[in-house]
Amino acid sequence: MRLAILTTVAMLAFAANSVLARLALGDGAIDPLAYTGIRLVSGALVLAAILVLRSRRSATSAEAAGPTLVGSGAVGSWPGALALLLYALSFSIAYVMVATAPGALILFASVQIGMLAWAVVRGDRPAPLEWIGIALAFGGLVYLVSPSLVAPPLGGAILMAIAGASWGAYSLIGRGSRSALADTAGNFVRCVPAGLALVLVGLVRFVPRPEGLVYALMSGAIASGLGYIIWYAALPRLSRTRAAFVQLTVPAIAAAGGVVLIGEALGPRLLLATAIILGGVALALAASQRRGTRTNDGAS
Repeated sequence: MRLAILTTVAMLAFAANSVLARLALGDGAIDPLAYTGIRLVSGALVLAAILVLRSRRSATSAEAAGPTLVGSGAVGSWPGALALLLYALSFSIAYVMVATAPGALILFASVQIGMLAWAVVRGDRPAPLEWIGIALAFGGLVYLVSPSLVAPPLGGAILMAIAGASWGAYSLIGRGSRSALADTAGNFVRCVPAGLALVLVGLVRFVPRPEGLVYALMSGAIASGLGYIIWYAALPRLSRTRAAFVQLTVPAIAAAGGVVLIGEALGPRLLLATAIILGGVALALAASQRRGTRTNDGAS
């Protein structure tokens, strides 16, 4: 029960990032550069504070138990921080142009397609069903952004695809991390100087409205900072495939948030593209899991 609650809250937080960005940026309540900077800096503060508290608790427990080595600091890497910065910046600029639901869908599809493509480049050989799933997801993405009266602006769609590819790269860089939370905190902290610079530039461009500042702080401190903390509390008890499957819910939750909180419409084109993309990704993930199980059985 606790695992289900943690996972649900984490998915709500991830979807909230899309809704908050669109609320803040859709009507110009804040400059996208300032929004990105505030999100990164506030997220870094929350993650660093949590790590400090955990460090003190671990140190106290270690002292009570006797001498031992306690690792607690933020780690991360510069490549990870660069990928995080590129994701956050392109994400914010894209949401100036793209509505909540298509933005979240393009982001999610780009993450999954990018990671699958990287696995192929590295020598993985997907099964036929995986190729079908990948082709469906990519085809649905092309259908969503192909020119029409209801298609999202191409520039915004490209920026969101860059954000997704950057997040996929961030995930690949962090794969095998011994402490995903500490590495995430370290990456956010490394982004603080760039974040402060973005805030200054954004404030020079124009003065944000109060609600824009609030949305940016909520995205950084709550949806990002606390959201990652909750997700990494649940993640160790989820298989890689199950973790990927539960993330299929994020675009749907974001779309619902866009409808309820912003009044966005869900047209037939978006609904069909969503079904094709999520169905294709689900098929590819299921086929990958099946292939992995067969490989493990054959090796035992």
